[in-house]
Amino acid sequence: MLSPGERAPEFTLPDHEGRDVSLTSMLRRGALVLYFYPADFTPGCTREACAIRDLHAEIQKVGLTVAGVSPQDAESHQRFRDKYRLPFTLLSDADKAVIRMYGVDGPLGFGVRRATFLIDPSRHIRDAVLADFRIGAHDEFVSRAIALSST
Repeated sequence: MLSPGERAPEFTLPDHEGRDVSLTSMLRRGALVLYFYPADFTPGCTREACAIRDLHAEIQKVGLTVAGVSPQDAESHQRFRDKYRLPFTLLSDADKAVIRMYGVDGPLGFGVRRATFLIDPSRHIRDAVLADFRIGAHDEFVSRAIALSST
């Protein structure tokens, strides 16, 4: 997994509407909370996405942007966003190229590790957390990112 201080690799992935979105384009708005998750509609991933949704007003207030990355296609991401009223971008990494670049591929290439990064506009990773089954650790991470960005 990439560590704080490292430069985040550039990428372009399709979003939930099928439009190509690059890391650089998301960073034009300010720092980014980029999170990787195993799959739409699973209990842990739904809980994580809804926790971020519930913090979204605070996230925007401090100028952060959020994007989630998983291997599902745009159609699945759109259904997931609609069902849980998720106000942030979901990106499709079907071949897991970006997942591998960020070092969050599952053991032996199966699955995706649950990881969250705070990336500044110069593409440097300011903070990161890997907490596969500890969903609360991601909630705490996002809350810390909000606090960091409000100073």
